[in-house]
Amino acid sequence: MAVKVLLNEDEIPRQWYNLAADLPSPLQPPLGPDGKPIGPEDLAPVFPMNLIEQEVSRERWIDIPEEILEILYRWRPSPLRRAVYLEKALNTPARIYYKDEGVSPPGSHKPNTAVAQAWYNKQFGIERITTETGAGQWGSALAFACAILGLKCKVYMVRISFDQKPFRKLMMNVWGAECVASPSMNTQAGRDVLAKHPDTPGSLGIAISEAIEDAVSDRSGKTRYSLGSVLNHVMLHQTIIGLEAKKQLAKIGEKKVDVVIGCAGGGSNFAGLAFPFVADKINGARIEIIPVEPSSCPTLTRAPFTYDHGDVAKMTPLLAMHTLGHEFVSPPIHAGGLRYHGMSPLVSQAVVEGLLTPRSMDQLHCYESALFWARTEGYIPAPETSHAIAAVIEEAKKAREEGKEKVILFNWSGHGLMDLSGYANYMEGKLVDYPLPEEELQESLRSLEGLPKAPIVKTGRW
Repeated sequence: MAVKVLLNEDEIPRQWYNLAADLPSPLQPPLGPDGKPIGPEDLAPVFPMNLIEQEVSRERWIDIPEEILEILYRWRPSPLRRAVYLEKALNTPARIYYKDEGVSPPGSHKPNTAVAQAWYNKQFGIERITTETGAGQWGSALAFACAILGLKCKVYMVRISFDQKPFRKLMMNVWGAECVASPSMNTQAGRDVLAKHPDTPGSLGIAISEAIEDAVSDRSGKTRYSLGSVLNHVMLHQTIIGLEAKKQLAKIGEKKVDVVIGCAGGGSNFAGLAFPFVADKINGARIEIIPVEPSSCPTLTRAPFTYDHGDVAKMTPLLAMHTLGHEFVSPPIHAGGLRYHGMSPLVSQAVVEGLLTPRSMDQLHCYESALFWARTEGYIPAPETSHAIAAVIEEAKKAREEGKEKVILFNWSGHGLMDLSGYANYMEGKLVDYPLPEEELQESLRSLEGLPKAPIVKTGRW
C-alpha cells in the first residue's frame, strides 16, 4: 500500500491548465465604473501586462517558464499522501488521498502563484509589490517569493489576523517584507474606514483597497499590486497541484476519482486541485467536486451571482461572481484565509454551470474534524484546511454507510503550526460558531444596489 506517492523533478508539469478555455458557458467580462467592459489597458496601472495577458487568455495550456520551474523545484512536485490511518479510524471502504501543499517553505499552496507573479513582475521591470493578506499565508508566500527574486514587498494584513497570528507577520519580516495591520493610516482608504469604524476587525476587501491605492500612487511606475486568489491568472498558476495529482494517482493505478474536495475562500487552492478534474467532468467523467466554505462567510452557498467590486473602496473592476457584497465584514473566525466576500469568477461560473456542489461548515465542527485528523494522521492542519477535512470525513462516512469503495481526493492547503492559538481557544472552549444571520447577509447585500446584474448563463448539462 502506497502511503505517499512521489514524482521526480523531471515529471513536474511544464504547462498550466486554463479552465477558461473549456467552460461550457463563457465568463462574463469585467466591467468598469460605467458598466462597460474593460480591456487589458485598463488593468495596466495595477498589474504588469504579461500577467494581464494570462488573465484574459482563453488558451487551454500555458507554458511554465524554466526560471519559475527552477524555483518551484525547491518543494515541487509535492507529495500525494494516502490517509490510511484516517481510513482505519473511520472504518471506511473509501481510499482517501491528499495533495500535501504544506511542504513549501511558507507552508501552504500560495507560493505556486507567488513565485510566478513575482517573476513576471520582475520581467516587466517592477521593483516593488504590494498586496493584502487574511490569515497571513498569502503575505508570507509573496514575501518569500520577493526575497528569492530580489523585489521589495509590502503587505496589508487584516487587523484581526494581524492580532491573532503574530508569527505570520514575523515570517514576512524574516523574508524582508513590511507588514502593517489593515485598515491603516498609510492610505486614504484605510483612514476613511478607521474614521467610521475605529474598532473594525478589518476585512480582505479593505486590505485590497489599501494595497491597490499604495501601488497606483507610486509615481515612479515601479510598483504593482499582486492578488493571492480570485483572479484567473492566480487560478491558472495553482493548477500545477491537480496536474501533479493526476500523474501520481495514475502512478499507483487509480483509474478514477469519485470525489474532489478543497476549502474555498477566494478559490485558489480549491481551483488548483479541482480544475483539471473539472475538465474531466466537462468531458463526461462522473466526479463530485466540492468547494467547502465557512458558514460565517457563505459566498457560494447563500450569496447571489452578480457583478461586484473586489474591494471596499471600489478600486477594482466589477467582476461577475458569487458575492456577499463588497462592504461585507466577516465575523472574526480563525480561518482567516476564507473570509473574503467574493469568489473567483471561474469558480463561480463553474457553480452556475452545475459542475460544482458547494458546502458550508461551522467553525466548531471544522476544529473537531481537525483534531480527529491530527490524532490519526498526525499532521496539524491550518484552520482553512480543516474545512476540507470536515467534508472528507463526511464523504468517507457516507461511503461506509453505502458500502461503496470510493476514491476521495482533497487538497491539504497548508499546515497549522502558526495557527495554534486557534486550537488553544477551541480546546479551552472559547470559540463559538458564527453562522451568518440572514438579516446581516441582506444588510451586506445592499452594497450591490445600483450595480449591474450578471446574467445566469448555463447549458443545463449538469
